[in-house]
Amino acid sequence: MRDWQHALAAEGVQAIVVLGPELQGGPSERRVLAVHPVDAHQAARALARSPDFGEGPHRMGTPPVAWQQLARPLRLPEAEVDAQWRGAWQALGPQAVVRVGFGLPAGRSVECFLFVAEEVQQRNQAAMLGWLAQGFWPTLRAALVAVWCPLTRRELECLRLAFDGLTARASAERMACTERTVNFHLANAMYKLDADNKMAAIQRACWLGAL
Repeated sequence: MRDWQHALAAEGVQAIVVLGPELQGGPSERRVLAVHPVDAHQAARALARSPDFGEGPHRMGTPPVAWQQLARPLRLPEAEVDAQWRGAWQALGPQAVVRVGFGLPAGRSVECFLFVAEEVQQRNQAAMLGWLAQGFWPTLRAALVAVWCPLTRRELECLRLAFDGLTARASAERMACTERTVNFHLANAMYKLDADNKMAAIQRACWLGAL
């Protein structure tokens, strides 16, 4: 995150926040996956709690790249929580934020927020920051998976084969193990991801970026 922010400093980016879906939460619930600088963590948590830029049903039309001025007028009924995250970030210096969304299954997304020193007035400026963020995303995604994914290599392999449509028996043949072993790894994966079934576990592994 530090290297990414330094690379974007020439474009006025002062801070970066990455939010992802809350695995046990509803469609609009988000958690902080990464933030730089670290002293902006409280402001990042305030952003995660806000419905602004959220991915709930009322936000399904949100474009991949969007931006807002932090000093924009507030709208009810979200004004109070909206003011909390905006005020927290303005106190740190940024004047605008650009959101870049990376879609996930079931209407969720990982969201990268780039906090900029000056107001973003033109669409092409936001689009350029979005393009730069997409270039950094594969490296950042791999780093996030390493930190957040609780699954072992074998558990991931079983989920990946199930995602490809293989049965436990076919997966066992591919992995040169027993069907019981495959089911054991799948059960562990479901437990770690708090999923009631194999498909839910696959979906949540996708939300983590592991599949």
